[in-house]
Amino acid sequence: MSAVTDVHAHVLLPTLHAEIERRVPELVAEAAALELVRNGAASQAVSGPMVGARIPRLTDVAVRLAQMDAQGVDRQWVSASPNHFYPWAPEGLAVWAAMEANRLVAEHVAAAPDRMVGLGLVPLQHPSRMVECLDDAVLGRGLAGVEISSFAGDVELSDPRLEDFWARAAALRCVVFLHPFGCSLDERLDRFYLANTVGQPVENAVAISHLIFAGVLDRHPDLRIVAAHGGGYLPTVIGRSDHAWRVRPDAHGCRDLPSSYLRRMWFDTVVHDPLALQRLVESVGASQVVLGSDYPFDMGSEDPVGEVRAAGLPDEVVDRILGGNAAALLAATEPARGGARG
Repeated sequence: MSAVTDVHAHVLLPTLHAEIERRVPELVAEAAALELVRNGAASQAVSGPMVGARIPRLTDVAVRLAQMDAQGVDRQWVSASPNHFYPWAPEGLAVWAAMEANRLVAEHVAAAPDRMVGLGLVPLQHPSRMVECLDDAVLGRGLAGVEISSFAGDVELSDPRLEDFWARAAALRCVVFLHPFGCSLDERLDRFYLANTVGQPVENAVAISHLIFAGVLDRHPDLRIVAAHGGGYLPTVIGRSDHAWRVRPDAHGCRDLPSSYLRRMWFDTVVHDPLALQRLVESVGASQVVLGSDYPFDMGSEDPVGEVRAAGLPDEVVDRILGGNAAALLAATEPARGGARG
């Protein structure tokens, strides 16, 4: 059996954020005000202490490794907490922040290279600068790929300006981890923590639909996209997309049935329900599901391995989800990362 691998685990980069606050305090304040509007005061009052209590898990390698041992996880793919995306940052600052995040993530995982794999960042709101940041992450820092949001400003994942990025990511065969930050529904989700419980699955579904219907996966079949949160709502309602593709010419931008593209992507297990996990496997295939925890946030799983084992899946499928599929994904990135500096 392959090493048990959690592909959805986060790290906090306090020195990066402190420098951003020092350079552009007014933009940081504006972003915080927008987050308050989007999430609502009640949710923000809970989230602040929750994150504060988890800072050791997010920053201390020894604490992380102890938690992994307790969960039965051999290896984590570590990505920056999405608050480090800075989608509002101007070009120069955004590029610096992405490359600094790449450096800091690489530094974090280098403390235990047999237990951790890193994912870097690219500035999605500045498409013309994404390739150099991707190269910095994969070729420069030896990271397995990068993490991106579902959108940034006016940039959707179907945007033609992203073609060079998709082509480069496909050529490198690196991981592109799709993890939303924020939701375009804004104030409609400002209570009951709907910004997360509804907003995150919506954003996943919208972003993946942009990739499918715009033909991104047709043009770049070697892309290795991993979607957080089980891909959100899309895998379980993909029949509606297939129907639209059949009857609507404006929904016929992709070559094949939309449902077929789900088997060309990978999806983590952060769905919080054994029946939902069973349905995810049925929709996308046993080879396309990978273990995730959303470590260490409260909307993640404290027992990701146990949740997979409790879903009533065949033993062979469980083994693939817990490690085999992630191992195959990671192996594809090795040639590009082989000569990178640590």
